[in-house]
Amino acid sequence: MRESALILSFQPPVDIRAINYDDRPENPSMKSKPIGTLLMGTTMAFAQAPSEPFPPVTSVKQLMLDLIYPSSNDILLAIYRGGPPGSAKDEKEWAAVRRSAVTLAESGNLLMMRGRARDQGDWMKDAKLLVDAGNAAYKAAQAKDANALAALAGALDASCTTCHRQYRPNVFPKDGGSR
Repeated sequence: MRESALILSFQPPVDIRAINYDDRPENPSMKSKPIGTLLMGTTMAFAQAPSEPFPPVTSVKQLMLDLIYPSSNDILLAIYRGGPPGSAKDEKEWAAVRRSAVTLAESGNLLMMRGRARDQGDWMKDAKLLVDAGNAAYKAAQAKDANALAALAGALDASCTTCHRQYRPNVFPKDGGSR
């Protein structure tokens, strides 16, 4: 309701070229310019009006269960089942790691959306850790660098445990150890 009141009270800028300063009759093409200016001004007002963010489709719990946990698990399994760092993985395995890494990175962004973010402090920092871990895993998988991927196991684990210590103390108590 407030936005419509704001838009209705908007006065578009006057196009000085459309004003007839002399006594000559107006050119018929000049009549459309004030209307065009009005339409353009109204369009700009709508374009500049703050839009509502996209509402979340799933809960944080669903993101964790259906996206984040499986993706992080897939990356960790690729690290630990892949043998020693530097071992050859086939293209299919690297593609699966890339998909999981992108899912993790974008899931971190989804956790920062309005309607999901618990606060603007630690929650945002923790979600950014997930984005960073996902991005780093994606770059390692893109380069097919098993050593770089293996080096991310700790960062990936830390991105989860840092958040869970604060926001899921029943799952991961602050004093350490999981229940």
